[in-house]
Amino acid sequence: MSTLPSNSLEAPRAHARFALAVIAAAQLMVMLDMTIVNVALPSIQRDLHFSATNLTWVIDGYVLVFGGLLLLGGRTGDIFGRRRMFVIGIALFSIASFAGGLATSQGWLIAARAIQGAGAAIASPTALALVAVTFGEGAARNRAMAVYAGMTAAGGATGLILGGLLVETASWRWVFFVNVPIGLVLLFAAPLVLPKVDGHGGRLDVPGALTVSGAMAMLVYGLVRAPTSGWSDSGTLLSFALALALLGAFVLVELKSAEPLIPHHFLRSRNRAGGYAVMLLIGGAMLALLFFLTQFLQNVLHYSSLRAGVSYLPIPVMVASTSVFLSKKIKKIGIRRPLTIGPLLIAAGLYWASFINQSSPYIHVLGPLATIGLGMGLSLMPLTLNAVSSVRNHEQGLASSLLNTSQQIGGSLGLAVLVTASATAARHHVQSATATIVRATGSVPGAPTMAKITLDATVHGYQVAMRGGALGALLAFVIAMTVVRTPTSPVPSTPVGQLT
Repeated sequence: MSTLPSNSLEAPRAHARFALAVIAAAQLMVMLDMTIVNVALPSIQRDLHFSATNLTWVIDGYVLVFGGLLLLGGRTGDIFGRRRMFVIGIALFSIASFAGGLATSQGWLIAARAIQGAGAAIASPTALALVAVTFGEGAARNRAMAVYAGMTAAGGATGLILGGLLVETASWRWVFFVNVPIGLVLLFAAPLVLPKVDGHGGRLDVPGALTVSGAMAMLVYGLVRAPTSGWSDSGTLLSFALALALLGAFVLVELKSAEPLIPHHFLRSRNRAGGYAVMLLIGGAMLALLFFLTQFLQNVLHYSSLRAGVSYLPIPVMVASTSVFLSKKIKKIGIRRPLTIGPLLIAAGLYWASFINQSSPYIHVLGPLATIGLGMGLSLMPLTLNAVSSVRNHEQGLASSLLNTSQQIGGSLGLAVLVTASATAARHHVQSATATIVRATGSVPGAPTMAKITLDATVHGYQVAMRGGALGALLAFVIAMTVVRTPTSPVPSTPVGQLT
């Protein structure tokens, strides 16, 4: 993440409003792509013939690269200049979005998603740094940070609804094409309204970024491959071995680097490391919820794409309202109490969602989503404040970047693990049900019976995944209770960092 200069170049008020509009629009676009594609997944799967397990790469291709290069992307702004790198990130993101909309094969789409992630990893942290460059300390920066955070929340909600609308009225390709006109406007406006700040020089830890991203990619690939190819398959074992080797290489690179991606002293703080672990687990649980519940709503309950997107509204509504309430109370109650209650509510909501079945009315979906939204609202602000607590000014960007990285990597790994668990549970259910019928009747079930068995198995797989996500969130609660020892006061009064 970009290190913010002490001599912030506060812009004139009118000019600053335009700058904030550009920065906020960029964050909205990046966050839009975290959710807009989820609603389009069933259509993408049908058109490009993805398997259930390979479909995860449409999400993981973006999230893995975004999370893996986020720290490096922020560092490029420090070295080469923030406005310059902001423009480069937006351009890369827009080009990749256009390419994704034109995709005619699985590999093409996944590659485009990965390049989108690289563009987002450059644009998102430099956008936040530009807020601090444009607005001086005090009320003006606080308001700007509130707008920036609002775009983060709005992007998630807008993506679900806009994705459903585009899929239903046009095609899934427009969930990618929609980024292009936004990107072109930003590329035109950025040089006109954003302040130009020269880079500070330094070195990029490219080997560190590449080895840790490669390690995560190989681990996810092995987890996704295992259900279909087997855990003892040579390709599966090779991917796990490469993940371990690359992770070891990352550790060696970081130990020897003069300017490591993560400074050696940074994770020694018990509170900070615990907070990152909590975010990693919550990130996995939430991305899995979006992935599985979207398919459940469309493939099992037969919701339209638009209706499925609108169905998620309880989450952003609860996150926004809870965050507003908490921002007024956080100085009084401290951050530890909501930081422990939040993950517990997320776990409860996911476990509740695991009981949704083929005949469930929407009210049975609404309750779990509202509970999860409440838990997220209670978790996000305390996690951000915990991440930057007792951090020196020039390291606050790194602190918030690491929190974002934890969320993205946790989301990718969590999704891979739960897709594996879901696919394995569904396969075993089909085998068990078929064997029971054969023993009872002496014949193989007919097509209608097999269709029902397959549907039941799919639902069972989704339920297993939801319970796995609940277990991850419950572990986050345990870590928050036992590891994080953040004092209840004081709480920083100025919002710092970003949360994606």
